[in-house]
Amino acid sequence: MHAEVVILGGGLVGMTLAIGLAHEGIASVVVDASDPATVTADGFDGRASAISTASWNLYTHLGMADALNSRGCPIAAIAVSDGMKPGRIDFRPEAGEGSLGRMFANRDLRLVMYETARAQDLITFLPNAQVVARERGAHGVSVTLADGRVLGGRLLVAAEGRRSPTRDEAGFTPARWGYRHRAVVAGLIHERSHENVAWEIFYPAGPFALLPLRDDAEGCHRSALVWTVAETDAAGVMALPDAAFVGEVVRRMGGMFGDVSLATRRMAYPLDFHHTVKVVGQRLALVGDAAHGMHPIAGQGLNLGLRDVAALVEVLAEGMRMGLDAGDAQVLARYERWRALDGFMVSGATDALTRLFGIPGRLPSMVRRLGMAGVQRSPTLKRFFMDEARGMSGTLPALLQG
Repeated sequence: MHAEVVILGGGLVGMTLAIGLAHEGIASVVVDASDPATVTADGFDGRASAISTASWNLYTHLGMADALNSRGCPIAAIAVSDGMKPGRIDFRPEAGEGSLGRMFANRDLRLVMYETARAQDLITFLPNAQVVARERGAHGVSVTLADGRVLGGRLLVAAEGRRSPTRDEAGFTPARWGYRHRAVVAGLIHERSHENVAWEIFYPAGPFALLPLRDDAEGCHRSALVWTVAETDAAGVMALPDAAFVGEVVRRMGGMFGDVSLATRRMAYPLDFHHTVKVVGQRLALVGDAAHGMHPIAGQGLNLGLRDVAALVEVLAEGMRMGLDAGDAQVLARYERWRALDGFMVSGATDALTRLFGIPGRLPSMVRRLGMAGVQRSPTLKRFFMDEARGMSGTLPALLQG
Protein backbone atom coordinates (compact mmCIF):
# COMPACT_ATOMS: atom_id res chain seq x y z
CA MET A 1 0.00 0.00 0.00
CA HIS A 2 1.40 3.38 -1.00
CA ALA A 3 0.42 7.01 -0.38
CA GLU A 4 2.29 10.27 -0.61
CA VAL A 5 2.08 10.79 3.18
CA VAL A 6 1.97 8.16 5.95
CA ILE A 7 0.46 9.60 9.15
CA LEU A 8 1.05 7.70 12.37
CA GLY A 9 -1.74 8.69 14.75
CA GLY A 10 -5.38 9.25 13.88
CA GLY A 11 -6.44 11.56 16.69
CA LEU A 12 -7.84 15.07 16.41
CA VAL A 13 -4.61 16.41 14.85
CA GLY A 14 -3.53 13.46 12.71
CA MET A 15 -6.90 12.84 11.09
CA THR A 16 -7.49 16.56 10.49
CA LEU A 17 -4.13 16.60 8.71
CA ALA A 18 -5.31 13.79 6.43
CA ILE A 19 -8.51 15.72 5.67
CA GLY A 20 -6.48 18.85 4.92
CA LEU A 21 -4.18 16.94 2.58
CA ALA A 22 -7.16 15.42 0.77
CA HIS A 23 -8.52 18.95 0.36
CA GLU A 24 -5.34 19.70 -1.63
CA GLY A 25 -5.51 16.45 -3.62
CA ILE A 26 -2.77 14.68 -1.63
CA ALA A 27 -3.32 11.03 -0.69
CA SER A 28 -2.47 9.78 2.79
CA VAL A 29 -2.75 6.65 4.88
CA VAL A 30 -3.54 7.08 8.58
CA VAL A 31 -2.45 4.40 11.06
CA ASP A 32 -3.96 4.42 14.54
CA ALA A 33 -3.85 1.93 17.39
CA SER A 34 -7.28 2.82 18.76
CA ASP A 35 -10.78 1.67 17.80
CA PRO A 36 -13.03 4.50 16.51
CA ALA A 37 -16.09 2.90 18.13
CA THR A 38 -14.35 3.00 21.51
CA VAL A 39 -13.01 6.56 21.36
CA THR A 40 -16.38 7.93 20.21
CA ALA A 41 -18.42 6.00 22.80
CA ASP A 42 -20.44 8.16 25.16
CA GLY A 43 -18.45 8.54 28.38
CA PHE A 44 -15.08 7.43 26.98
CA ASP A 45 -13.54 10.91 27.17
CA GLY A 46 -15.03 13.68 29.29
CA ARG A 47 -12.64 16.31 27.98
CA ALA A 48 -13.70 19.36 25.97
CA SER A 49 -11.65 21.64 23.73
CA ALA A 50 -11.79 25.36 23.06
CA ILE A 51 -11.62 25.86 19.30
CA SER A 52 -10.14 29.24 18.44
CA THR A 53 -11.33 31.47 15.61
CA ALA A 54 -8.37 30.37 13.48
CA SER A 55 -9.09 26.68 14.12
CA TRP A 56 -12.75 27.25 13.28
CA ASN A 57 -11.66 28.79 9.97
CA LEU A 58 -9.69 25.58 9.34
CA TYR A 59 -12.73 23.41 10.04
CA THR A 60 -14.82 25.66 7.78
CA HIS A 61 -12.38 25.37 4.85
CA LEU A 62 -12.28 21.58 5.30
CA GLY A 63 -16.07 21.23 5.20
CA MET A 64 -16.55 20.31 8.87
CA ALA A 65 -18.15 23.49 10.23
CA ASP A 66 -21.76 22.75 9.24
CA ALA A 67 -21.74 19.39 11.02
CA LEU A 68 -20.00 20.87 14.07
CA ASN A 69 -22.03 24.05 14.38
CA SER A 70 -25.00 22.53 16.20
CA ARG A 71 -22.71 20.71 18.66
CA GLY A 72 -20.64 23.65 19.91
CA CYS A 73 -21.12 26.53 22.33
CA PRO A 74 -19.81 29.99 21.37
CA ILE A 75 -17.47 31.59 23.90
CA ALA A 76 -18.86 35.10 24.32
CA ALA A 77 -16.34 36.10 26.99
CA ILE A 78 -13.46 34.82 29.11
CA ALA A 79 -13.28 35.73 32.80
CA VAL A 80 -9.90 35.36 34.54
CA SER A 81 -9.82 35.51 38.34
CA ASP A 82 -7.23 34.98 41.07
CA GLY A 83 -9.14 32.83 43.55
CA MET A 84 -12.46 34.65 42.94
CA LYS A 85 -10.99 37.76 44.58
CA PRO A 86 -11.56 41.32 43.29
CA GLY A 87 -9.52 42.40 40.29
CA ARG A 88 -10.50 39.91 37.59
CA ILE A 89 -10.07 40.39 33.84
CA ASP A 90 -13.05 40.17 31.49
CA PHE A 91 -12.22 39.53 27.84
CA ARG A 92 -15.31 40.36 25.79
CA PRO A 93 -15.25 41.30 22.08
CA GLU A 94 -16.92 44.42 20.80
CA ALA A 95 -20.34 44.13 19.16
CA GLY A 96 -20.07 42.57 15.70
CA GLU A 97 -16.65 40.99 16.31
CA GLY A 98 -18.02 37.50 16.89
CA SER A 99 -17.09 35.08 19.65
CA LEU A 100 -13.70 34.27 21.15
CA GLY A 101 -14.03 30.70 19.95
CA ARG A 102 -16.27 27.67 20.46
CA MET A 103 -16.33 24.90 23.03
CA PHE A 104 -16.80 21.30 21.91
CA ALA A 105 -16.82 17.99 23.67
CA ASN A 106 -13.89 16.01 22.25
CA ARG A 107 -16.30 13.18 21.41
CA ASP A 108 -18.25 15.49 19.07
CA LEU A 109 -15.06 16.63 17.35
CA ARG A 110 -14.10 12.99 16.76
CA LEU A 111 -17.54 12.02 15.41
CA VAL A 112 -17.50 14.79 12.80
CA MET A 113 -13.83 14.17 11.98
CA TYR A 114 -14.42 10.47 11.24
CA GLU A 115 -17.55 11.26 9.21
CA THR A 116 -15.64 13.79 7.09
CA ALA A 117 -12.70 11.44 6.55
CA ARG A 118 -14.96 8.56 5.43
CA ALA A 119 -16.17 10.72 2.54
CA GLN A 120 -12.60 11.25 1.23
CA ASP A 121 -11.29 8.77 -1.34
CA LEU A 122 -7.75 10.07 -0.78
CA ILE A 123 -7.70 8.93 2.87
CA THR A 124 -6.98 5.32 3.81
CA PHE A 125 -7.68 4.81 7.51
CA LEU A 126 -6.19 1.79 9.29
CA PRO A 127 -7.53 1.64 12.88
CA ASN A 128 -6.64 -1.03 15.45
CA ALA A 129 -3.19 -1.22 13.83
CA GLN A 130 0.15 -1.67 15.55
CA VAL A 131 3.38 -0.36 14.00
CA VAL A 132 6.38 -2.67 14.43
CA ALA A 133 8.95 -0.98 12.18
CA ARG A 134 9.61 2.38 10.55
CA GLU A 135 12.21 3.11 7.88
CA ARG A 136 13.21 6.42 6.30
CA GLY A 137 15.57 6.67 3.38
CA ALA A 138 16.75 9.04 0.68
CA HIS A 139 13.83 8.25 -1.61
CA GLY A 140 10.92 7.33 0.65
CA VAL A 141 9.57 5.86 3.88
CA SER A 142 8.06 2.52 4.82
CA VAL A 143 6.05 1.36 7.82
CA THR A 144 5.50 -2.28 8.74
CA LEU A 145 2.41 -3.26 10.72
CA ALA A 146 2.03 -6.16 13.14
CA ASP A 147 -0.17 -8.04 10.64
CA GLY A 148 2.59 -7.94 8.02
CA ARG A 149 1.27 -5.12 5.85
CA VAL A 150 3.91 -2.70 4.58
CA LEU A 151 3.00 0.91 3.85
CA GLY A 152 5.11 3.11 1.60
CA GLY A 153 5.21 6.85 1.08
CA ARG A 154 7.34 9.96 0.60
CA LEU A 155 6.84 11.51 4.05
CA LEU A 156 6.25 10.14 7.53
CA VAL A 157 4.27 12.30 9.97
CA ALA A 158 4.33 11.61 13.70
CA ALA A 159 0.94 12.56 15.18
CA GLU A 160 0.91 10.02 18.01
CA GLY A 161 0.70 12.47 20.89
CA ARG A 162 2.94 13.13 23.87
CA ARG A 163 4.48 9.66 24.00
CA SER A 164 5.26 9.50 20.29
CA PRO A 165 7.44 6.43 19.62
CA THR A 166 8.26 7.75 16.15
CA ARG A 167 9.70 10.96 17.61
CA ASP A 168 11.71 9.05 20.21
CA GLU A 169 13.02 6.51 17.70
CA ALA A 170 14.18 9.36 15.45
CA GLY A 171 16.33 10.68 18.29
CA PHE A 172 14.40 13.89 18.99
CA THR A 173 14.93 14.60 22.68
CA PRO A 174 12.31 17.03 23.96
CA ALA A 175 12.81 19.34 26.91
CA ARG A 176 10.48 17.76 29.44
CA TRP A 177 9.27 18.23 33.00
CA GLY A 178 6.24 17.33 35.04
CA TYR A 179 4.04 19.72 36.98
CA ARG A 180 3.21 17.18 39.70
CA HIS A 181 -0.41 17.96 38.91
CA ARG A 182 -3.38 16.09 37.55
CA ALA A 183 -6.33 17.56 35.68
CA VAL A 184 -9.60 16.26 37.08
CA VAL A 185 -12.16 16.45 34.29
CA ALA A 186 -15.95 16.11 34.52
CA GLY A 187 -19.14 17.33 32.90
CA LEU A 188 -21.44 19.46 35.07
CA ILE A 189 -25.14 20.32 34.96
CA HIS A 190 -26.06 23.52 36.79
CA GLU A 191 -29.07 25.60 37.72
CA ARG A 192 -28.03 28.96 36.27
CA SER A 193 -26.83 29.66 32.75
CA HIS A 194 -23.11 30.17 32.13
CA GLU A 195 -24.11 32.87 29.61
CA ASN A 196 -21.41 31.53 27.28
CA VAL A 197 -18.62 32.74 29.59
CA ALA A 198 -15.49 30.62 30.07
CA TRP A 199 -14.03 30.94 33.57
CA GLU A 200 -10.36 30.49 34.46
CA ILE A 201 -10.02 30.72 38.24
CA PHE A 202 -6.48 30.46 39.58
CA TYR A 203 -5.66 28.87 42.91
CA PRO A 204 -2.14 28.16 44.24
CA ALA A 205 -2.67 24.42 43.70
CA GLY A 206 -3.56 25.03 40.06
CA PRO A 207 -6.19 26.55 37.75
CA PHE A 208 -9.86 25.72 38.03
CA ALA A 209 -11.61 26.11 34.66
CA LEU A 210 -15.34 26.13 33.90
CA LEU A 211 -15.89 25.87 30.16
CA PRO A 212 -19.33 26.53 28.65
CA LEU A 213 -21.05 23.73 26.74
CA ARG A 214 -24.29 23.83 24.78
CA ASP A 215 -27.44 23.07 26.76
CA ASP A 216 -28.50 19.43 26.48
CA ALA A 217 -31.66 18.15 24.76
CA GLU A 218 -33.71 18.77 27.93
CA GLY A 219 -32.49 22.37 28.16
CA CYS A 220 -30.19 21.75 31.13
CA HIS A 221 -27.23 24.12 31.43
CA ARG A 222 -23.87 22.35 31.05
CA SER A 223 -20.20 23.13 31.57
CA ALA A 224 -16.97 21.18 31.38
CA LEU A 225 -14.83 21.25 34.50
CA VAL A 226 -11.02 21.09 34.37
CA TRP A 227 -9.75 21.19 37.96
CA THR A 228 -5.99 21.04 38.43
CA VAL A 229 -4.98 19.36 41.69
CA ALA A 230 -1.63 18.42 43.18
CA GLU A 231 -0.46 14.90 42.35
CA THR A 232 -0.53 14.05 46.06
CA ASP A 233 -4.19 15.11 46.34
CA ALA A 234 -5.50 13.57 43.12
CA ALA A 235 -6.36 10.15 44.55
CA GLY A 236 -8.29 11.74 47.39
CA VAL A 237 -10.23 14.05 45.06
CA MET A 238 -11.12 11.14 42.79
CA ALA A 239 -12.23 9.05 45.77
CA LEU A 240 -14.64 11.67 47.13
CA PRO A 241 -18.32 10.70 47.04
CA ASP A 242 -20.18 12.58 44.31
CA ALA A 243 -21.93 14.89 46.77
CA ALA A 244 -18.67 15.84 48.47
CA PHE A 245 -16.92 16.35 45.12
CA VAL A 246 -19.72 18.62 43.89
CA GLY A 247 -19.58 20.53 47.17
CA GLU A 248 -15.88 21.25 46.65
CA VAL A 249 -16.56 22.36 43.07
CA VAL A 250 -19.36 24.71 44.16
CA ARG A 251 -17.13 26.20 46.85
CA ARG A 252 -14.35 26.95 44.37
CA MET A 253 -16.72 28.59 41.89
CA GLY A 254 -18.31 30.73 44.60
CA GLY A 255 -21.75 29.23 44.03
CA MET A 256 -22.28 31.35 40.91
CA PHE A 257 -24.08 28.57 38.98
CA GLY A 258 -26.51 27.63 41.74
CA ASP A 259 -27.23 23.95 42.24
CA VAL A 260 -24.71 21.70 40.50
CA SER A 261 -24.66 17.98 39.69
CA LEU A 262 -22.34 15.67 37.79
CA ALA A 263 -23.25 14.90 34.20
CA THR A 264 -20.36 12.49 33.53
CA ARG A 265 -17.96 10.38 35.50
CA ARG A 266 -14.75 11.95 36.74
CA MET A 267 -11.45 11.32 34.98
CA ALA A 268 -7.91 12.42 35.85
CA TYR A 269 -4.95 13.06 33.55
CA PRO A 270 -1.30 13.76 34.46
CA LEU A 271 0.03 17.15 33.36
CA ASP A 272 3.50 17.77 31.99
CA PHE A 273 5.44 19.94 29.57
CA HIS A 274 7.59 18.95 26.64
CA HIS A 275 8.91 20.75 23.59
CA THR A 276 11.22 19.65 20.77
CA VAL A 277 13.68 22.13 19.29
CA LYS A 278 13.43 20.46 15.88
CA VAL A 279 10.15 19.33 14.33
CA VAL A 280 11.53 17.76 11.12
CA GLY A 281 14.09 15.13 10.18
CA GLN A 282 14.85 13.12 7.07
CA ARG A 283 11.40 12.60 5.50
CA LEU A 284 9.80 13.13 8.91
CA ALA A 285 7.59 15.87 10.38
CA LEU A 286 6.14 16.17 13.87
CA VAL A 287 2.71 17.68 14.51
CA GLY A 288 0.62 18.35 17.60
CA ASP A 289 1.56 16.89 20.95
CA ALA A 290 4.36 14.85 19.39
CA ALA A 291 6.20 18.19 19.06
CA HIS A 292 4.83 20.21 21.96
CA GLY A 293 2.78 19.29 25.01
CA MET A 294 1.69 21.90 27.53
CA HIS A 295 -0.47 22.62 30.55
CA PRO A 296 -4.14 23.11 29.57
CA ILE A 297 -4.21 26.42 31.47
CA ALA A 298 -4.87 28.49 28.33
CA GLY A 299 -6.67 25.87 26.24
CA GLN A 300 -4.15 26.17 23.41
CA GLY A 301 -2.87 22.59 23.02
CA LEU A 302 -5.24 21.42 20.27
CA ASN A 303 -5.23 24.82 18.57
CA LEU A 304 -1.43 24.76 18.36
CA GLY A 305 -1.62 21.31 16.77
CA LEU A 306 -4.18 22.52 14.25
CA ARG A 307 -1.85 25.40 13.34
CA ASP A 308 0.79 22.75 12.63
CA VAL A 309 -1.73 21.01 10.36
CA ALA A 310 -2.57 24.14 8.37
CA ALA A 311 1.10 25.06 7.89
CA LEU A 312 2.16 21.55 6.86
CA VAL A 313 -0.71 21.23 4.37
CA GLU A 314 0.25 24.55 2.80
CA VAL A 315 3.96 23.85 2.43
CA LEU A 316 3.35 20.34 1.08
CA ALA A 317 0.77 21.53 -1.45
CA GLU A 318 2.96 24.39 -2.67
CA GLY A 319 6.08 22.21 -2.81
CA MET A 320 4.33 19.49 -4.79
CA ARG A 321 2.95 22.06 -7.23
CA MET A 322 6.58 23.03 -7.90
CA GLY A 323 7.47 19.40 -8.61
CA LEU A 324 9.00 18.51 -5.24
CA ASP A 325 7.89 15.41 -3.39
CA ALA A 326 6.29 15.58 0.06
CA GLY A 327 9.46 14.55 1.88
CA ASP A 328 11.79 17.01 0.18
CA ALA A 329 14.16 18.67 2.64
CA GLN A 330 13.36 22.17 1.32
CA VAL A 331 9.66 21.65 1.95
CA LEU A 332 10.22 20.37 5.48
CA ALA A 333 12.66 23.19 6.29
CA ARG A 334 9.97 25.73 5.43
CA TYR A 335 7.51 23.95 7.74
CA GLU A 336 10.03 24.01 10.58
CA ARG A 337 10.82 27.70 10.11
CA TRP A 338 7.11 28.50 10.16
CA ARG A 339 6.17 26.44 13.19
CA ALA A 340 9.19 26.21 15.51
CA LEU A 341 8.99 29.75 16.92
CA ASP A 342 5.21 29.74 17.39
CA GLY A 343 5.34 26.39 19.15
CA PHE A 344 8.10 27.60 21.46
CA MET A 345 6.40 30.92 22.27
CA VAL A 346 3.00 29.42 23.08
CA SER A 347 4.50 26.56 25.10
CA GLY A 348 6.79 28.93 27.00
CA ALA A 349 4.03 31.46 27.74
CA THR A 350 1.75 28.70 29.01
CA ASP A 351 4.47 27.36 31.29
CA ALA A 352 5.24 30.84 32.64
CA LEU A 353 1.56 31.50 33.32
CA THR A 354 1.27 28.20 35.20
CA ARG A 355 4.23 29.08 37.41
CA LEU A 356 3.18 32.71 37.96
CA PHE A 357 -0.27 31.81 39.27
CA GLY A 358 1.10 28.88 41.27
CA ILE A 359 3.07 31.10 43.65
CA PRO A 360 1.25 30.99 47.01
CA GLY A 361 0.87 33.81 49.49
CA ARG A 362 -0.98 37.09 49.94
CA LEU A 363 1.73 39.29 48.42
CA PRO A 364 2.03 37.36 45.11
CA SER A 365 -1.77 37.29 44.91
CA MET A 366 -1.94 41.05 45.41
CA VAL A 367 0.71 41.65 42.72
CA ARG A 368 -1.13 39.39 40.29
CA ARG A 369 -4.43 41.15 40.91
CA LEU A 370 -2.81 44.57 40.43
CA GLY A 371 -1.42 43.38 37.10
CA MET A 372 -4.80 41.94 36.10
CA ALA A 373 -6.51 45.22 37.01
CA GLY A 374 -4.03 47.01 34.73
CA VAL A 375 -4.91 44.70 31.83
CA GLN A 376 -8.62 45.18 32.56
CA ARG A 377 -8.21 48.95 32.13
CA SER A 378 -6.13 48.70 28.94
CA PRO A 379 -8.11 48.12 25.71
CA THR A 380 -4.83 47.66 23.80
CA LEU A 381 -3.59 44.87 26.07
CA LYS A 382 -6.99 43.20 26.11
CA ARG A 383 -7.09 43.33 22.30
CA PHE A 384 -3.63 41.73 22.15
CA PHE A 385 -4.61 38.86 24.46
CA MET A 386 -7.92 38.30 22.63
CA ASP A 387 -6.14 38.13 19.27
CA GLU A 388 -3.73 35.58 20.74
CA ALA A 389 -6.63 33.53 22.13
CA ARG A 390 -8.33 33.61 18.73
CA GLY A 391 -5.11 32.45 17.05
CA MET A 392 -5.30 35.32 14.59
CA SER A 393 -1.88 36.89 15.16
CA GLY A 394 1.25 36.42 13.06
CA THR A 395 1.55 35.04 9.53
CA LEU A 396 -1.30 32.58 9.09
CA PRO A 397 -1.60 29.72 6.60
CA ALA A 398 -4.49 30.14 4.16
CA LEU A 399 -6.58 27.47 5.90
CA LEU A 400 -6.60 29.52 9.13
CA GLN A 401 -7.70 32.75 7.51
CA GLY A 402 -11.33 33.81 7.40
